[in-house]
Amino acid sequence: MTGPLAGVRVVDFGQFIAAPAATQILVDLGADVIKVEPVHGESSRLIGTYGEAILRNYNRNKRCIALDLKDDRGQQIARDLIASADIVVQNLRPGVMESFGLGAEDVRTAHPSIIYATVSGFGLQGPSKYRPGLDIAAQAESGIMWVTGEADGEPQRVGFPAVDAAAGHVFAQAILGAYIRRLRTGDGDTVETSLLEVAVHLQGPNWGEYLLTGNEPMRKGNGQPTVAPAADVMPTRDGAIVVSAYSVVHFARLCALLGRPELASDPRFATNESRVRHRPALLPELRAEFAEMTSDDAMALLTPNGVVAGRISSYGEVRKNPDVEATGIFIDVTDPDGVEHTTLGSPWHLGSVPRFSTAGAPALGQHTTEVLTEFGYATSTIDALTDAGVVHCR
Repeated sequence: MTGPLAGVRVVDFGQFIAAPAATQILVDLGADVIKVEPVHGESSRLIGTYGEAILRNYNRNKRCIALDLKDDRGQQIARDLIASADIVVQNLRPGVMESFGLGAEDVRTAHPSIIYATVSGFGLQGPSKYRPGLDIAAQAESGIMWVTGEADGEPQRVGFPAVDAAAGHVFAQAILGAYIRRLRTGDGDTVETSLLEVAVHLQGPNWGEYLLTGNEPMRKGNGQPTVAPAADVMPTRDGAIVVSAYSVVHFARLCALLGRPELASDPRFATNESRVRHRPALLPELRAEFAEMTSDDAMALLTPNGVVAGRISSYGEVRKNPDVEATGIFIDVTDPDGVEHTTLGSPWHLGSVPRFSTAGAPALGQHTTEVLTEFGYATSTIDALTDAGVVHCR
């Protein structure tokens, strides 16, 4: 591997998304990430297709060692791994790593220069510290579900684990900050984040308005509550697009392009504030024009003229989108059995880093023998540990 983190070793005790997503970023930046799993496999291996999708997307090019951390011998192997590491990452339920003698305090006492990073559901300081926390709970308790959905409908979750995915990026950012500090000072650090605080932070504009006015944001379906037209859906003959044109110039331009210039001077729609008040009257006027077009026609009319619009696309359509293809976000990798499949790369580019390697997610225990051999364990010892169920080797 090459890249800015070449030579950096990360020991990853993470499961599911938030922690593995963060260490996937570190892998793509060149780090050697050793994924530590239970001998029966991490939780994602046990939940079918959804779990397999998680493994494929967030564990490319990692090395996997499978240990029984409830066994003293497994804990000693983990300590050996940590002693060689620059960064330790974990998202097990608070208290679990401490029960193994592998918590932040124990590890940083033994290795003051190490970066010990934890992502939890609800933070490590509050009354919910020990609650299990998944994406959906963070969406619910952060306000995301409160503002998502139709005004007269039930609260809705975002249609993918948005908080988990965002937490992975936030977590990696904080880890890299701590590592840069270590390069400058030689000192390690603890890094903490939680799904709950990431979920709150994602709603910055909403929280900004609430903190300014004290007015609770409410569910309103599509469309933004204080500007119009903005994020409003316009059905077409063969699908739908979303349109935002709420500045004076852009609204007038939209009306002219649609052959309805009189809408811009209509007192109901003359200012943004009046358009917000009269959105129920405005949208039918605009939608009647778009209903006569195909989505291609609408995009060809609006986007060259500076009106923000986007085609509402299925996953199959996204996969074929030439702009998406040009990013290289979809990459072909080879799994441990030699079978090729397509997965997602990281959504960034560094001129100094080649595109991501073609190794897929490791099989359970794929690198147990390799890693233990690197640490001086004899073959006979590895065999004995395997027979005792302390480690699992593929």
